[in-house]
Order: sequence, then C-alpha cells, then structure tokens
Amino acid sequence: MKIEEAIQQKKFKNEFHKMSVNILYTAGWMNSQHQSRLKKFGISGQQFNILRILRGQYPKPASVNLLIERMLDKMSNASRLVEKLRLKGLVERKVCESDRRGVDVVITKKGLALLEKLDGHMEVWEEDLKSLTLTEAKELNRLLDKLRTEKK
Repeated sequence: MKIEEAIQQKKFKNEFHKMSVNILYTAGWMNSQHQSRLKKFGISGQQFNILRILRGQYPKPASVNLLIERMLDKMSNASRLVEKLRLKGLVERKVCESDRRGVDVVITKKGLALLEKLDGHMEVWEEDLKSLTLTEAKELNRLLDKLRTEKK
C-alpha cells in the first residue's frame, strides 16, 4: 500500500518529507507486527532485544550500560526491562566484581531456550518481508545506512 493511501494524505512538501513520513510509518508498522508476535511468548520487543544482546555476550555478562549502548530503542529503560526479565527467570543480575556499584546481567538457560524457540518463528515472520527481492533488500539496507551516515 502506498503511503498516500495508508495515511490518507495526497500531498507532501517534497520527496524528502514524504520519505521521512514513509520511514516513520513503516517503522511503526513493523514494530506493531513484531510486538504482536512476541506477545504470544510473554515478552516485549525491547525485552527480546535485550535477550538477543545477552545471547551474543554469553557466557560473559553484560553491564546495563552495554545493553543501553546496543539497544535498538535508545529511549527504553534498560534497568526496568532487565528486572522484568529477571522476574520471568530469563536473566540473572549479579553485582559486578570489578565495580561494586555496577550490575552484571547474564541470560539464563530458560532465556536461551526461549530465544531458540523464537529463532524458528523468526524465519516464518521474515517471509512477510520477502515482497522485496534479496537485491532490493540489500539496496534498502545500503540506503538506510547511508541516510544515517553523518555528513562531514
């Protein structure tokens, strides 16, 4: 569906304005899809992101600051998300050995098992994205990376 139809707006100030609206709308659409799929597994998209970061670190722990640096949603409250994951038994929090004020976070076996289960579902979910060809997906990735590159 064209962005004009999706938001019922016929005119944009220019193509760059249209592009901006289109990216924001598409990101919201993708986020909504992602959240509804993860809801069935009892986690949010932000919690899923933290679990994936921790799996990448495993068996090494991660500091809350490292989680914040790597999270997709920089506005998320990482400490609160870690606590919710801890209550679900998906992560453990430990006092950092090198800095008593810090906290180390490690994914549990239960957290790893949940991600393994979700890995199988991700392949099915990615089928929705295959309205683009592999070449188009690579080009879109290149363009999005270029868009985020700071001007010198």
